[in-house]
Amino acid sequence: MRLYKLYLPAVFALLLGNCTDLEENPVGTLAPEGFFKTEKDVQTVIHGAYGKIAADDYWGRELAAAILLRSDMVDIGNRGTVPARIQINDFNCDGFNAMITRFWPASYAIVGTANTAIEGADFLEDSAGKNALIAEARFIRAFAYFNLIRLFGDIPYIEVAIKDPESVKTISKTPQAEVYNNIIADLEFAKENLPLEHPQNVRSRPSKGTAYCMLSDVYLTLGRWEEAYSNAKWIIDNAANLGYELEADYQDLFIPSKQDGMAEHVFAIEYKGNQNVWPYDYDSHPAFTGMAGADEIAGWDVTVPSLEVYTAWDSRDYRKKVALADSAHFGGVLKPYTEFSIPRPHIAKYWRFLSGTEVDSDNNYAVYRYAEVLLIAAEALNEISGPTPEALAYVDQVRERARNWAGTQTDYPEDVLPGISKDDFRELVLEERRLELSFEFKRWWDIKRRNIGDEVFAGANSLEPHVNFNSDQYLLPIPQTELDLNPNLLPQNPGY
Repeated sequence: MRLYKLYLPAVFALLLGNCTDLEENPVGTLAPEGFFKTEKDVQTVIHGAYGKIAADDYWGRELAAAILLRSDMVDIGNRGTVPARIQINDFNCDGFNAMITRFWPASYAIVGTANTAIEGADFLEDSAGKNALIAEARFIRAFAYFNLIRLFGDIPYIEVAIKDPESVKTISKTPQAEVYNNIIADLEFAKENLPLEHPQNVRSRPSKGTAYCMLSDVYLTLGRWEEAYSNAKWIIDNAANLGYELEADYQDLFIPSKQDGMAEHVFAIEYKGNQNVWPYDYDSHPAFTGMAGADEIAGWDVTVPSLEVYTAWDSRDYRKKVALADSAHFGGVLKPYTEFSIPRPHIAKYWRFLSGTEVDSDNNYAVYRYAEVLLIAAEALNEISGPTPEALAYVDQVRERARNWAGTQTDYPEDVLPGISKDDFRELVLEERRLELSFEFKRWWDIKRRNIGDEVFAGANSLEPHVNFNSDQYLLPIPQTELDLNPNLLPQNPGY
């Protein structure tokens, strides 16, 4: 994260009394009243939270890769990879899965650091700056919990910095409805207190627009259409003041040298090339998605779409060309995907313009971008009023940009035809999200919230068949080590 990839504060934040997981394994404590003297001190701890978000056990590899693999857009390529990844992809993992046992505690480390920042701010005198810092930390906390609750269902909700290790023994699950209420409360506070923008137009810190955007996503997930629409509409109506707009060329979204301060980015997780210190600022996705032996990247063939993802995607769509590589150079010779070690087109969004090495990228990963805001508004408005001209216009904006083929205007995809039914428009928006946001860690959330797992994994047109999929698979198992240490977290999620 440019300006915020500060490793010593990230390590220091671990020592501020927050618990790195739900086990009795604290690193150490410092009296907060002895440390928090200025707003800068609080910001230092918040920087530590950003470092943990970008780390190998969270967005840099484990959590984000699990979200990718769980979808119908990304399959395992090389099945010689570690079993935990195969289990996540194939819907046969259990509570001992090595990916889950890494990103569960990593999630609570982020929460703990945010809680430490919030409590630290209480030692400061009241000011707009203080409230903005609390809002930033509460946004980070909401972000971590939003991912946790969608992955695991009922989870422990912790809103204080844990100072007494013995208290961990009494932690139990919090019902999903209560967790969602807390997430919404954090985001409402963030809406009111975050700034419209940050210095140097940094998009890796949340702004007021970011809070509105994530809140619209939360309400979309809950099927609360009016609130999802109103929050997305506020962003659209204020896009100029917020500095948001669609990039003219879809490819530019995935060129690292163009991503800093990018107008389409509403919130991004930012990596800084040539500064990687494991496990912080460690981005494995270029290597995971790249081709083994290719000149372009020393890839690992791990997260590779099925061939059906490629063949079912209309080749007139510029986004297909940007998203996938169906040829690469090997020893200076351009070869088709049929000659790759895993003979399928590979995801190209994160390495085609790579700056740095395969795990030391300069990528900015857009958690939210303006195109998604438009699609959220379209989907929610359709549920409220049907496919109104306004709803169609939001999708048409996204499609209009897709027709710009690197400066050459094409006629595909065409605008949505008037007269479409509500049901058909719903399907159209979901399909638009699948293509527009392809491989951007979104598809699994859409499958889950729309309850279409049976269709996409066992239906006649499945891109990645998994006949063993069932409704229990919408949740992951809680790590068994956590259940063994704390019986209050029982029962295990159904099906595990």
